[in-house]
Order: sequence, then C-alpha cells, then structure tokens
Amino acid sequence: MLSQLSIRNIVLIESLDLAFEPGLGVLTGETGAGKSILLDALGLVLGNRADAGLVRAGEEQASVTAAFDFAELPEGLRNALAEAEVEIEPGEPLIVRRRLKSDGGSKAFINDQPVGVALLREIAPALVELHGQHDDRGLVNPRGHRALLDRYAGGDVDGVAAAWEVWRAAGERLAVARAGIERARADQDLLLAHLAELTAIEPVGGEEEQLAGARADMQKGEKLAGDLEALRHLWDGSDSALASLRGAARRLDRIAGEHPLLGEALEALDRAVIEAGEAEDRLARAAEALTHDPAELDRIEARLFELRALARKHDCQVDDLPEAMHRMRAALDAIEGGEAEIGALEQAERAAQESYRARAQALHEVRTAAAARLDKAVAGELAPLKLDAARFRTAVTALPEERWGAHGMDSVEFLIATNPGAGFAPLTKIASGGELSRFILALKVALAERGGAATVIFDEIDRGVGGAVASAIGERLARLAEGGQLLVVTHSPQVAARGATHYMIAKSSEGTVTRTSVMLLDAGGRQEEIARMLSGAEITAEARAQADRLLEGV
Repeated sequence: MLSQLSIRNIVLIESLDLAFEPGLGVLTGETGAGKSILLDALGLVLGNRADAGLVRAGEEQASVTAAFDFAELPEGLRNALAEAEVEIEPGEPLIVRRRLKSDGGSKAFINDQPVGVALLREIAPALVELHGQHDDRGLVNPRGHRALLDRYAGGDVDGVAAAWEVWRAAGERLAVARAGIERARADQDLLLAHLAELTAIEPVGGEEEQLAGARADMQKGEKLAGDLEALRHLWDGSDSALASLRGAARRLDRIAGEHPLLGEALEALDRAVIEAGEAEDRLARAAEALTHDPAELDRIEARLFELRALARKHDCQVDDLPEAMHRMRAALDAIEGGEAEIGALEQAERAAQESYRARAQALHEVRTAAAARLDKAVAGELAPLKLDAARFRTAVTALPEERWGAHGMDSVEFLIATNPGAGFAPLTKIASGGELSRFILALKVALAERGGAATVIFDEIDRGVGGAVASAIGERLARLAEGGQLLVVTHSPQVAARGATHYMIAKSSEGTVTRTSVMLLDAGGRQEEIARMLSGAEITAEARAQADRLLEGV
C-alpha cells in the first residue's frame, strides 16, 4: 500500500509530506483547491510524462517521492525489478522518486537506484490503480478482463497453460523433423553423388599426415641420391679408397715383424680398414633405404591431391572427411527412417493438441458459467448506484485456432449498455466519466478483488449524484477497502463520512503567492469539513448536526 507521499515544488504545492493508512481514505476540499495537482504529482512516480509546467514557478526543479509497503512483493513486480537489476531487501519499503527539472528533463529512482521511466510505467499497475474521468487502464482495459474473470471463476488456468506448452513443444519438434527431412530430400541426389565420391577413395583419419611424411621422405631420398652415388665411387672398384687401404694393410703385414713400430702401424691400419668397411656397409644400407619407386611417389601425391581437393569442396579438414561421410550416410538414412519418426511425432502432436483442446474447452465452460454469475452480481449493484437502465455483460468469445494460446481459446471483454434497447459496447465507448467510475465500482465489488494493485484510487466517483446513491457508493467503497487501501477524491459528504482517514485539501494565498496544503483531519475537523460539504461556505448548526448523523451512521 501507499504509506508515504512527499511532494516538493509541484505547481501550488511547495512542500508536502503525507502519511497514509490502510482502509478507506477520503480526500475532500473546495473546487480548485488542488486535488488534481495531488494526482498529477502521484502520476509522476507512476511513469506519466514529465511536464515542465508542473514545476512550481521560480523553482529549478521539483520532486515527488512515494513509499509503498508490502508484506511480500507481488511476483510480477519482483520479476520486473530483478530484470532491471534493482535490489530491494525483504521487508524493505519500495520507494519511488521522480525528479523533474524546469527545462522538462526528469530522472527516476527506485530505492535510490537510478532507473528508466519505462520501468515506472511497467510496475505502476502493481502499485496504484487509478479510476477517474479519463481512465484507460485497470478494469477498463480489455487486455486484463480475461485474467479478472479467471480469478473470479477459479478455472484450471495453469493446467491449460501447461497443456499449451506441451502442444507447442510437440509441434516444434515435428516441424524441425519435417524440415530436416525436406532438406535431406531436396539434397538427396547431391548427397548420393558426394557420398559416392568419398566412398571411392575411402578417406581414413590421420591419412594426410602419414602420406605427407612418406612423400617428404621420398623427396629427401631423391635429393641425397646424387651425393650417395658420388660416395659409392670412393668405395667401389679396385682403385677405391677402401681397396687401397686393404692393399696397404697386406703389404704392411709382410714387414710388420721387422720393427715394433711397424706392428703398431699395422694395428692402426687394420682398425681403419674395419671402420671403413662399417662405413661402406652403412652407406649401402642408407642407399637401399632411400631408394623408392617413382610410381609410388606419384601415387602418394595423387592421393594427397584428391583428399585435399575433397576437403576444400566440403569446407573441412582432410581428417574431417570420414565424419563428413558419416553425416551424409546419416542424412540419407534419415530419409529412409524419417517417415516412421514423423509418424510418431505426428501422433504425439495430435495427443498434445487433444489434451490442450479438452482442458481449454473445460476452461471455456467454467468461464461461461462464471460470466453469467458475474453479470448477475454486477446487475445487482447497478440500481443502487443510479444505473437502473444499464446492463452489463461479460462477453466470452471463442477465438479461431490460430489465436489460441496459453490463456485458452477465448477472448473476454466486459461490455455495457446504458440505455434500454441500446446495444452492448466496451465500457469507454458509451459511459460518461461518472457512469464509468460507478460501473467500475460495481464490477470491483462483484469481483470482490482490487485488481492486484497496492492502492486503488477513485477520482470523483460520486460526480453528479447525491443522497441515497452517494450513500450506496460510500458503503460499497468502504466494503471494497476492507483488507486493503482505497483512496477516494470526493465531493460527497455521504462518501466522506465512510472514510477511515480523512484528508482535507486547501488553497491559501499570501500576497501574490498561492499554496496548496493537505491536512489529516481529527474527529472535530472531520465534522467541520463534512458540514461544509453539506452547507457550503457558511457552516450552520444544522449542517454540523447532519454531519454528526452521517458520521454516527457509519
């Protein structure tokens, strides 16, 4: 509920701090005292357009701060604040502040955290529901009528929403499967050609690296072949270096015994012959290892060319070609097995649709029955509110299938006819300001709910009525305020007498300066104000006595 309202430099209000209580609060005052200014100021914290004309003359800026107390934040309000990353501690009041500059600029804050004005407009329906002469929100807005009827009816709204989600998901799965098969069929010939091309060479994972390594070795062998050939001439033949070493060793062997040094020389020469022989053997083996078939090199290069060409064609790496083959085979297999899968998905989608349809039809029947009860309840409230000739109807209309949704298969709208024989039309089309407010009051009493807002405000709901009708309005407002908070701007003493709290709005002048003030009245002040409302500028003893009777009769 609205617990505090602070206004600074808004038109005629220089400084005002108001505390509000639960229950029915009434605001009264002479015409032109500034009741509309109070509502305009409250509208700023609800996201209304910033008008520089609201800033008090001679001031650079104005501000309005409203505090709302909740036992627990409503889910929608909590989610909106969380999405906007506005943090509020449990049990902490929600404090909305709007600052307006004389040049028209404005800033908004929630609990001292800067926010966009769009967020204020988003959360406004959870904070204040205002019904006035130009109301276009709350119960007047057809978009909320279905939810209001559902709360009144108590139907299985959540079950319908869950069934809708199951049906929607089943339809999406079916659509995805159908689209996949259609794409596969459209590409079937191309898939077969690509798969045949890949199957013809059967790429293997890791093959590119292996082939590239073998080709590199062969190309290295070709490069070394000339050097090995030159070395071979040094070792082969009767005039080779190795043959010369062996011949020298044989000659030295014949004379080695003649001197010790010759023996040592022979030993060294023998070792050289042995080492040279080992070198010859290794060269021979190296030549053998590096020898390759030119046709094999051509085959490897051709294979690499094919593999890399296919990789470019399919926009992947060579090592990914086996996986590409697998995907193509899976796509072709899906075409063959797809009909069975589609059949199962179609069956699941039909079952989900029937489940939704059954639940939505049951909800439709609950809504239709509840609409008749609501129409009867509202009709019972119209005559006491001087709307004897008016009729009310809750139109529950079946929607075409393409407009079904989580809400069911119905549209709901509250319609009225104000004159006998006249057709039904939306509330705002044919109701005057006073009639509209009384229709809304009748509807809210019949629904026995406050629209989900923390605070409900009626602006001059009693315009143009008096006597028994005003008493009936006051009685219904008091009943509606039970367990919540309802504020009423009124000119009716019968309504004012019903208030649990009473605020008087007054305008005063000091020289050229005019100010609007608001005062919370005590018992004596209430008597005087209601007496003024009864008699006018001159308050008589009879008016005071009648004010007492009104207050005692509550």
